[in-house]
Amino acid sequence: MTISIRSATPDDLPLIADLIRALADYEKLLHEVRFDNEVLRAKLFGARPYAEVIIGEVHGAAQGFALFFHNFSTFEGKPGVYLEDLFVRPEARGSGLGKALLARLAAIAVERDCARLEWSVLDWNEPAIGFYKKLGARMMDEWTVMRVDGAALVQLGAEAGNAV
Repeated sequence: MTISIRSATPDDLPLIADLIRALADYEKLLHEVRFDNEVLRAKLFGARPYAEVIIGEVHGAAQGFALFFHNFSTFEGKPGVYLEDLFVRPEARGSGLGKALLARLAAIAVERDCARLEWSVLDWNEPAIGFYKKLGARMMDEWTVMRVDGAALVQLGAEAGNAV
């Protein structure tokens, strides 16, 4: 089996959009996908990229991706890599592509002197949880993800204007 991992280019935008939708469909969240292709292009490949993408190929055919960005650990005093999305098409699962994508991300984290590689996983996704544990990942059960978005984000941001 020939597996290769490469950095995405702007020409990969239709592929990235397709893989994002496939991931959302798998996670039963396709109804929440609402990105605009040109905004996504600007945020990934514009003057100030906010995230990076690597593409996984099996026998030269794109079968998966990982989208990631840097965060920062104040305790470590170093950046980290946060994996936002990892997806391998069903027909390529079991090929080693998922492990190859995560191994490349780990290598990127080491190359960039990062303290850690981390991500979130849906609690019902037992196949993914088992896969991650086999690779040495550990659950951070004492942490709960918090989020502010939509109208609440706008409202909270408006509060900044009221600060004295």
